[in-house]
Amino acid sequence: MRARPVQAFRTSFQALHKAALAAAALLAITAAAIPAASPVAAQGFQTLAPHAILMDYDTGTVLFEKAADEFVAPASTAKTMAVEVIFNEIKQGRLNLDSEFVISENAWRRGGSSSGGSAMFAKLNDRIKLSDLLRGIIVQSGNDASIAVAEGIAGSEDNFATMMTRRAREIGLPKSTFRNSTGYHHPDQKVTARELALVANHIIETYPDLYKIFAEREFTWNKIRQQNRNPLLKFDIGADGLKTGYIEESGYCLVASATQQGQRLVLAVMGLKSARDRENEARKLIEWGFRAFEARLLFDKGDMIGEAKVFGGSRGAVSLVAKKPVRLLFPRGTGERVAARIVYTGPLKPPVAAGTEVARLRVTRGDVQALDLPLYAGEDVGQGDLQRRAVDGLFEFGTGLVRRAFSRTTGG
Repeated sequence: MRARPVQAFRTSFQALHKAALAAAALLAITAAAIPAASPVAAQGFQTLAPHAILMDYDTGTVLFEKAADEFVAPASTAKTMAVEVIFNEIKQGRLNLDSEFVISENAWRRGGSSSGGSAMFAKLNDRIKLSDLLRGIIVQSGNDASIAVAEGIAGSEDNFATMMTRRAREIGLPKSTFRNSTGYHHPDQKVTARELALVANHIIETYPDLYKIFAEREFTWNKIRQQNRNPLLKFDIGADGLKTGYIEESGYCLVASATQQGQRLVLAVMGLKSARDRENEARKLIEWGFRAFEARLLFDKGDMIGEAKVFGGSRGAVSLVAKKPVRLLFPRGTGERVAARIVYTGPLKPPVAAGTEVARLRVTRGDVQALDLPLYAGEDVGQGDLQRRAVDGLFEFGTGLVRRAFSRTTGG
């Protein structure tokens, strides 16, 4: 059996209501590739940042994006990925906050105060607990601390950077590539604003206790007190993380998060011309996001959102559900239309176990892909009997001939 192209279901906001969406989806099957969402400024809001994304943490709704999928140099925002690797090592039990690391000559020379970059001011050959080194990395953006932990975990910073890239793939980031733990310029170290925001989302969700370090306002080491470099922490906007960055190749960057009245927003801005611009643009985006949007329920947990075809199964389709309520943020006071698609590669092959991720729900608001969420099989679908498999095989053979004929006549 030949695998079919990605299946896509299209509908509008009026259909985003429980069974109505499923019915509309089943009537609107296409066999087209998924077009990429065009990154645009939303609702007339503008920013000086060349690259930016603002998303709601709980729903995953993208409120604003601008060139969010273009590659950029991360500068010290790369340390968010380095910190994720460290947090994961702690979670897996391979490290703890009392684990000690030695400040090597390489870490001291390349990352210390004499290097000209941000530093923890650790001394050569000092043995320092991970709890302090994490604050050196997160609060002070210390390159010496970043290199020391990278060497201690992986043997070298190069090896640790490989771990960073591999870990990025494991948590669902297909594009970003890391070549060091500090954010120093490297021509092959590239990220996107969207993926930096997703790293932040992942850290907040997966390591809530360790994440609190990002909100600490200052840290003192070797009698040198340094303020947290995140400029948003000084404002009364609920900011509690994450990381700034600057090198000439990247401009001024910031990955940030803030909460107000139980709602959390996550932001990434890249490529600004000054620290003042970074501060102002980030603050404006966050304040606008809290002010301008309201959440609406699209589907409750367990609602049938649509169906996916199953080839040769005990039934011809499996229902698709979400594991949590699906909400989308809309501009306040508007009846803005959205479009939804259920996307999967199919038809699916049995057995399909209930709870298995088999599709994605993608919702667009204008030209912005506002949601991209997993959908799961709502029930078990076992192997069908011989008659069912024969019927499905004949159907697949016939549709395959139609697809090949269409390809020849259109030159595809």
